[in-house]
Formats: sequence, C-alpha cells, structure tokens
Amino acid sequence: MSLSGPPAAPEAGEVVLEVEDLRVDFPSEDGMVNAVRGVSYQVRRGEALGIVGESGAGKSVTSMAVMGLLPGSAQVTGSARVLGQEMLGLKDAAISKIRGNKVAMIFQDPLTSLTPVYSIGYQLAEAVLAHRDVSKKIARERAVELLELVGIPNPVERAKAYPHELSGGMRQRVVIAIAMANDPDVIIADEPTTALDVTVQAQVLESLEAARKETGAAMVMITHDLGVIAGHVDRVNVMYAGRIVESGTVDEVFYTPRMPYTLGLLGSLPRLDGPRDQRLTPILGTPPSMLDLPHGCPFAPRCPMAEDRCRDEEPPLEAVDVATRHRAACHFSDRLVEVEASDLFVATAIDAEVTSDSGEPT
Repeated sequence: MSLSGPPAAPEAGEVVLEVEDLRVDFPSEDGMVNAVRGVSYQVRRGEALGIVGESGAGKSVTSMAVMGLLPGSAQVTGSARVLGQEMLGLKDAAISKIRGNKVAMIFQDPLTSLTPVYSIGYQLAEAVLAHRDVSKKIARERAVELLELVGIPNPVERAKAYPHELSGGMRQRVVIAIAMANDPDVIIADEPTTALDVTVQAQVLESLEAARKETGAAMVMITHDLGVIAGHVDRVNVMYAGRIVESGTVDEVFYTPRMPYTLGLLGSLPRLDGPRDQRLTPILGTPPSMLDLPHGCPFAPRCPMAEDRCRDEEPPLEAVDVATRHRAACHFSDRLVEVEASDLFVATAIDAEVTSDSGEPT
C-alpha cells in the first residue's frame, strides 16, 4: 500500500538528482581540508549509480552535502538539486520537508538512525506521519507493510520489537524500510552492507532492490567495494582524493577501465572464477592527505604509469570514447586498453613483499 499510489512511470531522461561542481572544505587547525573537489554527476529516475573508492575519497561527504547534514563549519559551494530544487543553503525547516520525502538516506550504522527507546513500528509510523496527513492507524499498517517488503519475517510481531532485539541485518533492513516509507524520488545508501557477513549482505542488497522496485526511486549506492555493486547499479563513479576519476556504465568500468586507480581496485578483489592460487594485486601506498595534496595527479605517487607530466598537471575528467559516456581522469588512459591489473601492479607488489623496511631483501 503505497501512500501516494503506484510509482509513476519513469520519464525518459528525467533527472531527479543533479550535482554540479560540488566543493566541500573543512577548516582545521592545520589548514583547509579539501574534502570534495568539483564533483558533478546526474542520476535519472529509476537509475542506480554506484560511487566507489577508498576511505577518505569524499564519497560520504558528497552525499551528506546533498542531504544538508554537514556541520556548520563546512564550506560548501556548487549545486545539488533534487527534482530541480536546490538543496544547498536551505534552512532547516525547508530542507526537512524534502529529507525523507523526496530524498532519503540509509546510513552505514543502523543504530545511528534508530532510537533505542521506541519500537520499530513506532519509528516507521513516525516517518510516515512526518510527511503524510494520515491517521496513526494507517501509519501503523504502513509500518507493518514496509517490514514485510524488506523481508523481515513476522512483521506484525517485529513491529513491536526494539532495535536491540534485532540482528544487525534486520536493523539495516528496518532503516531501508524507513527510507522507502514515503516513496522518495532518490534513495542514497551510504555503505549499507559494510559491517555484515556475505549472506546477510546479499539479503540487504535484495531489500534495496525491493525498495527501488516499490518506490520507483533513483538510487545512489556508496561503497568501497566494487564487488558489492557489480550486479546492483547501472553506472559507476570512481572517486579518489575528493574528485571523480572515472565514470561509466558497469560494463565499461569493470571490463575496460581506463584509469590506473580503477584497475588497481579491480585487481585487489578476489574472484571466484579465477585460479585458486591466483594472487591479488593490491595498490601500494595510501591515499594522500587532503590537507596537502601532491602537485599534479593525486594518484601519481602510487601509480606505476606515472611520468613527469602526471606530477606537473592534474588530468581532467574527459571522455575516452566519443560514442559513450565513459570518462577517465588520466593523461595516458589510451595505454590501458586490454591491460590487466596484474600487468600494471604485480611487479611493484612482489618487490614490496620481498624487501624489508631497510631496503634489504628478506
């Protein structure tokens, strides 16, 4: 029973979330932290976008800026529009009418979203009543229906339970139910499966798919694991050092990556269809400090392909194929055609393994 009726049929080309040249800086005692540096993307109705990258890449900060959840000290510029409505700079009263109604967010830790002293059913009904002029009885019925939609058994009884009485996977599904309570146009899922085991992770991802189907919403899924989003999104944005460094469809990014960082992320994933003795090819080093980014390409200190040009000039995000929307931020993206992660990273990984900290072979 969707409170607003069945989801509207997707309008061809309708953009429901548009982020343009978004920049977020945090002042600190050590200087300005440039957490997000000119991020732009669009999500269309019914589409699922994955945003991936290592911790500190700016994935969550980007979405928190869209939701208006950053601290007051954050300096945010650019634009973030939901159905044409500018989100940046809105007062609390105005943005509260949009959050949970037109755009909803699922956080990494469900306990940060659930109040321990109220039952699950009460909190679900409260989410409905916050944006819908319906009776408490209808709101409670909607709460039970939502629990059933996300795959929670015995929804009538579970609605009476408190958060601590549910498992981690069930709590995450409750948060997904809250997010879909008012049939939002956009659902942002921030690392929704990080703390879960593989089996429960699959169940939560199925619940997210159910949320998309029920609401007709566009989805933005944030994760550090490319494997999680492989079968659950349409397009992928790869972020590094506060900006998008590769963007394209799942097939383009997974099968024809054109940025060394993306290739390294894929090479660090274990594959069930590969040889059992096949070794992973991790990216050595760590992401740069956002307080003191290196000159040129931020990935250059970790990139086996880096040349002087990379250290002098940061590459723009440009199309690698005029016939597609596949884009990459690399001066030498043309060199990565048909290159495997092991071709690029394996020699460096082996050298690191057989060499001690003093530089002497172990």
